[in-house]
Amino acid sequence: MSMVFCRGCAKQIHESAVSCPGCGATQVASGAGLASSAVANDTPITFGNVFFEVMKKYATFKGRARRKEYWLFVLISTLILFALAYVEAMVGSPQVISGLYNLAVFIPTIAVGVRRLHDNDHSGWWMLVPIVNLIFMIQDGTRGDNRFGPDPKTGA
Repeated sequence: MSMVFCRGCAKQIHESAVSCPGCGATQVASGAGLASSAVANDTPITFGNVFFEVMKKYATFKGRARRKEYWLFVLISTLILFALAYVEAMVGSPQVISGLYNLAVFIPTIAVGVRRLHDNDHSGWWMLVPIVNLIFMIQDGTRGDNRFGPDPKTGA
C-alpha cells in the first residue's frame, strides 16, 4: 500500500485516492515511481495567480510553500496596500479600506509564512523570531520530502 502527500493539507493518503479525505482536494494521478511527488495541486505559481492561490489556502498552516510563492504574495499584497493607501490619501478619507485589507490578509500572510518555514524544515513558531525568520524565508527549501510534506518544486 503506497502513500502520497496531499498538497492541500500535507496529510498522507493512499495513492489511489481520488480526493483527500481531510481537505477534499482533488489528487493528481501519479505514474510509476512518482508516488511521493503526487500532489493535489500542480497549478504553477505565477505573478498573476499567486495571490489567489495563497488566498485559497486562507488558513492552511500545514504543507510547504516555495520561495517564489511566498515572496510574490508579499510583493503583490504590498503593492495592493500601497495602491489603496494612495487612493485614500488622494481622496482625503481615513484609512478604513487599507485597514480592512490588512485585516483580510493577516491570516493568509501568517499561513503562507508558516508554510514557507515548513519548506525549510523549520517549525512555524520561528515566525516569532524577527531576524532568524527572515533568514529562513530567504533560504532555499529542503530538497525532497520532509516532515511537513512533499517538495513543492516537484509538483510545479
